[in-house]
Amino acid sequence: MLKIGLIGCGFMGTMHANCYKNLEGVELAAVADVRPEKAQELAAGTNAVIYGDGKELIAGADVDIIDICLPTYLHAEYALLAMEKVKYLFVEKPVTLTVAESEELMKKSAETGCQVQVGQVIRFWDEYVALRDIVASNKYGKVVNANFRRLSPSPDWGWNNWLHTTELSGGAGQDLHIHDVDYVLSLFGEPKSLYSIKNVVGEANSYVNTVMQYDDFVVGVEGTWNLPASHPFQATFRVVFEKAVVENDGKFMLYTEAGAEQIVIEKKELAAAGGTQGNISDLGGYYNELLYFTQQAIAGAPIQQAALKDAAASLKFLLEKELSFHA
Repeated sequence: MLKIGLIGCGFMGTMHANCYKNLEGVELAAVADVRPEKAQELAAGTNAVIYGDGKELIAGADVDIIDICLPTYLHAEYALLAMEKVKYLFVEKPVTLTVAESEELMKKSAETGCQVQVGQVIRFWDEYVALRDIVASNKYGKVVNANFRRLSPSPDWGWNNWLHTTELSGGAGQDLHIHDVDYVLSLFGEPKSLYSIKNVVGEANSYVNTVMQYDDFVVGVEGTWNLPASHPFQATFRVVFEKAVVENDGKFMLYTEAGAEQIVIEKKELAAAGGTQGNISDLGGYYNELLYFTQQAIAGAPIQQAALKDAAASLKFLLEKELSFHA
């Protein structure tokens, strides 16, 4: 049984805990949070040992892997310590607050041999996985243009409002927009050129819109969390091929000259921790990414999807080319 130590019991930590409770061959062995009530909530129904701080967990817990779901500005400090203890580490996205910190993590990973996966969860989301397969198949010809959008109401769930403190989170550009940036880079590589704009009024980096020019097609990537609470969260894409359009906007659709049809993705049923029936789709890519991560750890195999080097490259592209763009 793979023993998991989870550090950070907020929104994302809760999501990860629910995934672990539905994975076979793993157990939540330890949880840590400076808010005891949050740790107790996540440990409910398990035999997990509760720690008051992640450093205490790293120092004393009997675990095989560690999962860090802390605010971004704490990632590097705790990840460096965790890599001294375990051979498999999961770090939520974005990997770190700065490029220098991500480089430090890569150096430590090389020194310790610790395999690190980063929570660039879009790489594991069903519709995005299907789109990757469609692009690779070339069944509809070359990509002509593409657009990826991630629009969100203002996130109000961050501990001590850290998400809205740009110096701690990097703002929507680094915390939200990086999802689609990372996916586009994984799908198409780096563009030959780009043009990027961001908001100048309000919270820094709360809106980013970038156009990327490749050799023979263009990709637009837009992200914001500067929307009122009444606005629904939207994560959409539209990819135009020579012979079809694939679009994910409420429904996952294929449009060709022959007509329109919905692309159906089969969802595996599971029994949730509380005993009710549910879909893996309820946990989405979070389940898929942690299934992959734990399977690799159980097999003693290297992390090849959403690996540390990939997340570090995406962060470097975002910070040094997009958010620092000058025409």
